[in-house]
Amino acid sequence: MTELPLVTVTVCARNGEHWVEDCLNAIHAQTHRPLEIIAVNDGSTDSTGASMDRWKQSNGESDVAISVIHQEELGLSAGRMAALEAAKGEWVAITDIDVRPEQDWIEQLLLANAPVGEETVVAVTGRTIFQTHTDLVSRFRAVEIASKYRSRPRRTSLANGPCSMFNRQALIDVGGFDPNWYHAEDMEVSLRLLNAGGSIVYAPDALVSHVPEIGVRRFLRKRRRDARAHVRIVRHYPSRQRSGPGFDFIGSAGIALSIFPITMLMILSLIPLLLELPLDQTLQDLWQTQLALGGLMLGVLVELMFWRGPLGVITRSIKKDGGKGGLFLAISVRILILRWSIALWQGLILGCIDAVFARNGHKRLFR
Repeated sequence: MTELPLVTVTVCARNGEHWVEDCLNAIHAQTHRPLEIIAVNDGSTDSTGASMDRWKQSNGESDVAISVIHQEELGLSAGRMAALEAAKGEWVAITDIDVRPEQDWIEQLLLANAPVGEETVVAVTGRTIFQTHTDLVSRFRAVEIASKYRSRPRRTSLANGPCSMFNRQALIDVGGFDPNWYHAEDMEVSLRLLNAGGSIVYAPDALVSHVPEIGVRRFLRKRRRDARAHVRIVRHYPSRQRSGPGFDFIGSAGIALSIFPITMLMILSLIPLLLELPLDQTLQDLWQTQLALGGLMLGVLVELMFWRGPLGVITRSIKKDGGKGGLFLAISVRILILRWSIALWQGLILGCIDAVFARNGHKRLFR
């Protein structure tokens, strides 16, 4: 009988005391053995660290090796790197404190670790299912993430942070997680693994459940942070220098990015006509009328985008799930997507500023 490999599951948290117990219990309940758990407290100001210590003490007699690392507020990448250095497993899995892995998560990741042809599998990534609440944001986020996973190929370019497993030695060989990186450390390390000749495979049956993402401000803050980090990714790993498959987890964000500029053009095209009011000549004789008609066509384009393609999948799914109040719901979704688009542009601008001043993991423009 083949001996199963030791898998180390790591989770890093800052100020997540109310999630600690459920997350660690879900990790401990994995069907795979042998198993090691390493929890990292990243400079929390609440009782996250104490909760991790209590949980370790109450589960100290189990067949799972448990460690808790306390560090200053150094960030997620630094925490994951500390766990990687302390890990003893042949494979190191990462997840987040607001995630609940299914019991066979590790088992399914290992089952998917089957090379095809000459490929060398260095990471396996599972599927995250976002739970919903009564609010629009959590429903929107759940549908958006599900639509990204729906068309994901077997070979992928991203080992997602909440649900992935890495070959420990391969990860160490490429330098592990870079503590200098601001967000998107999973994408950065994935690209380094691909450039080193490895393959990342998608295991759709390796499931983790994410707590509902509630609140418009939190949603927009995260999307702004995603876009800000993407500037660094594209700058440090331009397409001509990347190996393996292209980005396959951008999904609806790329379409959402265009909503704000198109909406602004639509509004600006109507202003000259409004400034002519009251009209002293027929509409047909005004050049402003032609401009306004062009703006209306842009409005039709935006509406088509809300019903076709990646955004259409989200819009139709939420409408179907929303029941009554369809008009209010339709307006709310459109406003949310517009605000999402604005947040993405804000993130891109912040990312460019980071590049100019060599902040948040950016290399200097001039040496």
